[in-house]
Amino acid sequence: MAYFSISGDSFPVNEVSKLLCIEPTESYNKGDVIVRPKNENIINTTVKYRKETAWILSSGYQESYDINDQLGLLLDTLESKIIELKRIQTDYKVSYKFEIVINIENNQKPAIYLERRFISYAHSINADVDFDLYILS
Repeated sequence: MAYFSISGDSFPVNEVSKLLCIEPTESYNKGDVIVRPKNENIINTTVKYRKETAWILSSGYQESYDINDQLGLLLDTLESKIIELKRIQTDYKVSYKFEIVINIENNQKPAIYLERRFISYAHSINADVDFDLYILS
């Protein structure tokens, strides 16, 4: 899975969606209660709250042997939005991040490299890149 996030202290999520003409996969506001899936093995005794506002566009989990498949889906949607994203960054003091989440099962590892198209785009909008790697079996 790969996702692109816009995060900041507080900004109007709906306005960002309108400016980009894209509906996020997920969004939340600073101060929202963090809802965790029920797990009978864990008893939550405290309520936790979001520490920032976020607008997220995700590829969702997909079986793939190349992370650029999922990054390409995000770029296909976002690549034409550089001007809008720069405006959002200036107006709302937000930061951008691409997160790549890799689940390895049965020792089947994907290709992990970044194509020039992605590097150029991430640089153009001043986005960070983060990798999460989980070895499941």
